[in-house]
Amino acid sequence: MESLLALEMVRVTEAAAIEAARHMGRGDNKAADHAAVEAMRRTFDDVDLAGTIVIGEGERDKAPMLYIGESVGRSMPGQPEIDIAVDPLEGTNLVAQGNANAITVIAASEKGGLFNAPDTYLDKLCVGPDVAGKVDIRLPPAENLNRIASVLGRKVADLTVVILDRPRHEALINDVRAAGARIKLISDGDLSAAISCAVRGTGVHAVMGMGGAPEGVLTAAALRCLGGEIQARLRWRSDAERDRAVSMGVDPSMERVYMTSDLAPGKNIVFSATGVTDGDLLSGVRFFGGGARTHSLVMGYQTKEVRFIDTVHMFDRDKPPAVRL
Repeated sequence: MESLLALEMVRVTEAAAIEAARHMGRGDNKAADHAAVEAMRRTFDDVDLAGTIVIGEGERDKAPMLYIGESVGRSMPGQPEIDIAVDPLEGTNLVAQGNANAITVIAASEKGGLFNAPDTYLDKLCVGPDVAGKVDIRLPPAENLNRIASVLGRKVADLTVVILDRPRHEALINDVRAAGARIKLISDGDLSAAISCAVRGTGVHAVMGMGGAPEGVLTAAALRCLGGEIQARLRWRSDAERDRAVSMGVDPSMERVYMTSDLAPGKNIVFSATGVTDGDLLSGVRFFGGGARTHSLVMGYQTKEVRFIDTVHMFDRDKPPAVRL
C-alpha cells in the first residue's frame, strides 16, 4: 500500500508547491496559501483513495476545503480507509516574502494512524536517529544538549539548534546560549527544520520550542519514517482550547509527554513534502518556458524507503508550435 500511496501523495504536494510558488515574493500570504489549498484539493480528486482529512485547514465552518472530516479521493469499493494530515503550505509568510524553507506537506496512514491533535501548541524536542531515546524533554536544555553532543561525539559548541524566533522562546534561547550551543532562529517552518535534524548533512542537530500541535503530528509521521524522535507536551493557550480538547477525548494534562509513536501510531505511514522556496533540505520550484521543476521528499515507514524526487513538469508538451509569420 505504501509504495503506491507514496506516488499519489507526491503528485498532490507537487501540484500545491507549483501553485504556491507562483506567489513567491508577492507579499500576499493568504493568496499563496489559497493557491496551495486549491491545487491540493483539485489533485486529490484525481487520486484513487478513500481518504479523510484528520488534520487540515480547520473546522468545516472555517475552511471551505481540506477541512477536518472532509472526504478526499475517488473512493472505490473495497479500498482501505486512509487518514490524511495536510499542511498545504508550511511557511505562508516565507513564500510571501520570498524567504527559504517553505514546503507543502502530506502524511497518510491507516484509519486511526495519526493523532487527532487539537488546535493548540506543543512544546517540542526533535532529534535525529542517532540521538533518539537519549534525550528527555523534561530535562533542562543544557542537559539534553550535553547528551546530544556525547552521542554524536561533538562539543556542545558544535551543535546547531533550530528555534522559532518568538517572544515566548526568550528563556529557552538564553538557556541554549548559556549552554554554548549554536542557534538558528527561524521566522516560520519548524516542520521543515525538524525533518532536517533527522537527515545527515543538513547541519541541524535538534529543534526545540513551542509550535503548532497539528504540525507536530506531521513531524512525528516524518520522524517515524526517518528513525528520528519527537517528544512533546501540550501547551494550552486558553481554557477554551483545553475544554475543546477534552471533548475530543484528549488528555488535558500538560505534564504528559507524547512520543513519536503517540502522535503517529500507524503501522503504515507515508509522508511527502515538496519544496516551494529553496531550503536546507529541498530546492524550491523552478519555472522554465512551458513547465516547472520540483524537488520532493517521499518516505514510507514499512518500506523503509526515503526518496528524493526531482520532477520536470511539462505544461506545454502537447501544444502545437506557434505559427511564425
